[in-house]
Amino acid sequence: MGRRGGVVLTIGAAAVAAIFLLPLVFMVSGSLRPPGLPPPRSPELVPDPLGFGSYGRAFDLVDLGRYTLNSLVVATLAAVLSVLVASLAGFALARLSGAAFRVLVAASVAALMVPATALVVPRFTLFQWLGLTDTWVPLLAPALLGTSPLYVLLYTWAFRRLPQELYDVCRLHDLGPFAIWRRVAMPLVKPVTVAVGFLAFLVSWGNVLDPLVYLFDPSLYTLPLGLRSLATLDRSDLPVLLAGAVVATAPVVALFLVAQRWFLDDFRGARWLGR
Repeated sequence: MGRRGGVVLTIGAAAVAAIFLLPLVFMVSGSLRPPGLPPPRSPELVPDPLGFGSYGRAFDLVDLGRYTLNSLVVATLAAVLSVLVASLAGFALARLSGAAFRVLVAASVAALMVPATALVVPRFTLFQWLGLTDTWVPLLAPALLGTSPLYVLLYTWAFRRLPQELYDVCRLHDLGPFAIWRRVAMPLVKPVTVAVGFLAFLVSWGNVLDPLVYLFDPSLYTLPLGLRSLATLDRSDLPVLLAGAVVATAPVVALFLVAQRWFLDDFRGARWLGR
């Protein structure tokens, strides 16, 4: 690709980025309008008057601080557990071959096709029987299975791309499977770990169905339930609703920027995908 092609690609990427950024810009701009005002008749990037009263109003109506902390705890635990379980399962699957490997991969792909809503009733019945409703356990339980078969398949693909000679050398040094996973394989697939951790965090952070089904104590509510409560109290106060949306979006955007830099640095340094 020549210099001219690079310029065209850069302009195209900037245009696509602008399309995705515009909703965020208008969300932040709308949250800076005074509470109680109707939506503007035309898009405005800088509200007049400009202020942070909508944020104070949002925190007054619902306990967004507690809900944000709850979501951070649940999403962080879910991301850590998902990485741990998915990487172990992916490593075990990657070491298989033949019919066993093909059957398990096919089963994982089939599991991806099962809609989450189809499992709501049996899962609720099970957790109610175990006495675990109104706790965070049902929210973290999917992470104990790797959250999604997709994450297991991503790790499987990454581990199978590592040279077979690397595993042979590890065996010559009397390293067991767990030692190979921890000391050799995992450090070489950091980009996948970052991607899986971010995706698992994002899924848990935006999960509204499970908290709505399992949580009854307001002190345990996560942020999606807090935003739902905020919308229920006053659906017409758009600046307050947008302020709550900014509070919910900011941590994810910040995490994405950090994860993106980490992923790109590791990718450029190791270039493990190009092997």
